[in-house]
Amino acid sequence: MNIRKNSKILETSLTNEGILRLNLNSPENLNALSERMIDLMQKNIDRAASDKNVRVIIISSEGSTFSSGHDLKELETARNKPDKGKKFYQKIMKKCSKMMQSIINNPKPVIAEVGGVATAAGCQLVASCDLAYANVSAKFATPGVNIGLFCSTPMVAISRNLSNKHSMEMLLIGDLISSKKAVKIGLINELSEDDNLKDFVFNKALLISKKSAITLKIGKQAFYKQIDMKLSDAYDYASKVMVENMLKVDAKEGIDAFVNKRQPKWKDK
Repeated sequence: MNIRKNSKILETSLTNEGILRLNLNSPENLNALSERMIDLMQKNIDRAASDKNVRVIIISSEGSTFSSGHDLKELETARNKPDKGKKFYQKIMKKCSKMMQSIINNPKPVIAEVGGVATAAGCQLVASCDLAYANVSAKFATPGVNIGLFCSTPMVAISRNLSNKHSMEMLLIGDLISSKKAVKIGLINELSEDDNLKDFVFNKALLISKKSAITLKIGKQAFYKQIDMKLSDAYDYASKVMVENMLKVDAKEGIDAFVNKRQPKWKDK
């Protein structure tokens, strides 16, 4: 059973298994990350962080474009203001950066379900998620360089997922890359056939939803915190996390269940 809520451009649904779907629903606007879309995403991501009923988040979209990135018409309109749009540009970049970081800082795993073209900040959204799966028809680009606007904020997410050479190739050339190349360079985890993507991603989310929520929270937080540490600091930090994790109720339950060959009953604490 799905509980659905519609806000015109963002559709949400929550399954009995605790899988929350945030579906970008503005295909006529190429699911652009307008100020309104970013605000709605931020609201739902923040709410999911503290909602015990939510165990996994999927970000998907309607239409052939996952997201084209920032709403260029909105940006162009702001240019007509006396300050040439500077205040609005500062506000929208701050909001978008906060939303992207909220995905990483969210204690729940977040999966991008990419059923189409993802460009600029739309590609940034994909790279910001913990996992990303796409259909064969999907394509990706950071094309800002082609219109005189280097994709500097998408660069932050892209460069933290791809090697320097692959990141710079996307940023400097700006052309669309295929879903197969996106898998090869590490932007996407895996591909699905076009007509099976939704079920494919749901099954991945279902597997994750059956894990202990507190364990996932601890692990996700530790992953992003240690990734930029030097090796010795990372091991010191991870060792402390392991000790704290071992003292949790679910660690005791999980180990006991494994030893006694039974299914664990998570308490999420």
